[in-house]
Parts: sequence; C-alpha cells; structure tokens
Amino acid sequence: MYRFLLTPRWWGINVFVLLAIPFCVFMGTWQLSRFEGRVQDHRAATEQAASDRHETARPLAGMLPVDKNTSGRRVTAGGRYSTQLLVPDRELDGRRGFYVLTLLRTDSGRALPVVRGWLPGNADPAKVPAAPAGEVTVTGALQASETPGDNGVSAEGGLPTGQTAAISSASLVNLVPYKLYDAWVTLDKADAGMTAVPATAPAGSGLDLKAFQNLGYTGEWFVFAGFVVFMWFRLLRREVEFQRDAALGLVPEQENASTPTTV
Repeated sequence: MYRFLLTPRWWGINVFVLLAIPFCVFMGTWQLSRFEGRVQDHRAATEQAASDRHETARPLAGMLPVDKNTSGRRVTAGGRYSTQLLVPDRELDGRRGFYVLTLLRTDSGRALPVVRGWLPGNADPAKVPAAPAGEVTVTGALQASETPGDNGVSAEGGLPTGQTAAISSASLVNLVPYKLYDAWVTLDKADAGMTAVPATAPAGSGLDLKAFQNLGYTGEWFVFAGFVVFMWFRLLRREVEFQRDAALGLVPEQENASTPTTV
C-alpha cells in the first residue's frame, strides 16, 4: 500500500521535508541563542552598573575607546569648562526636561562633553547654573556617543543656537571649534540645583524590542517545522485513503472528456 512513496512525486515531497525540518529547527535554535545572548548581556550590564558605582574612578585616557566593557565605568578627567549646550526633550523619572552639557577642555587639546545635570521643563539657558571656573576635575560614568533613535535620542534638526539633539562627536563637531573625544561623561553628583543623569546600558545589551523579536522568530521557526510535519502526515493519510478506496473499487472512473459529439 505504501509503494507510492517510491514514486517521483513522493520522492520530491520526502526530500523537501527532510531538508525543511532540520533547517527550521536550526534557525529556531539560532534565534533562541540570540535571545539568550541578549539576556546574558543585560544581566552582565546590570551587574556591572551596580559594581561601577563603587569602583575607583580611572583616568579617561585608559578607558577609551568606549565599548561594552568600559561603558558605564567611572572615569576622571581634568581641565577647564568651555562651551555649554542644552540637550532638550530628555526624560528623567517620568518628567520632561533637558540635559546641561558643558565641554571640558583637557590638557590633551581635546574637549570632553560632560553632562553636569538635568533640569525640568523647556530648555532655557536662564535656568542653568554657571559652570565652575578655573581648573576642575570631573568624575562620572563614561558613555558612548549617542545615535539618534536610541534611548529617546531625537533626530530633530533645526534646533535653536546653543542646543543639540544628540551627545555625539559627529554632531558636536559642527558646533565647537576644537577636537572632541568620541565619548561623554555624566557626573556622579550633579552641580548645584540640578539632578544627576544616570548612566545608560551599552547599546545592544538591553532587553529591547530586538531581543523579543528574536524570541518571536524562535517560535515562528519551530511552528514552521511542526507545520511541515503536519502537512506531510496529512498528505500521506490522504494518499493511503485514496489507495484503499481504489483497491475496493470505490473510486469512480473518470469520464472521457474527449467523447465525440454526434451530428
């Protein structure tokens, strides 16, 4: 009864099934590993953020460039405050406000963007306390340059003079006449009258939409594998029933569609 499995048609079906199932399982397993990797990165970033608050601050130069291992680590740098900019539309504890970003001119000749704190409301230079004068030493969490679209960073252009949408060397280079570090620092303790801005986790280390997309794709690939198996058994059952009916003479003969007409 199962000799039909040796026909060319069923050879093609069987080969497709034997290839499709392992492929779906492989893709589902790969997507699951991606999700588990993101979970691990998130756990590691959370643990590192907790330990970073208590570790001794290290010189800035030894912590560059910023990567997943150095992002959020405490650094220290010295210099003089220079140009000051405001970063509008930033939320903190569910409240809308703005960052106060001041460029620290270091002895290396480069400037380090320093977020001195956060203030509520619309970005207004009149609300901002003046930056300390003379030589200062800042201590805070090292952060990578922002990318528009990440962590609420706006891609809006045409801001008023003295404002920037993203804390990024690529954006700031057009606003200041000196070289910049491809990094920034948020102070451990904000200057008087402002609230300290907490460090953010490194890009790609959080349980964001992409992580749950990986989990969703995992389910889809395993469902595809199950669907292939289901359809193969369904086709097999229909073929067996057809063969059984044919053996019992229950399959009607097809009418000859080319019967000549009489004149």
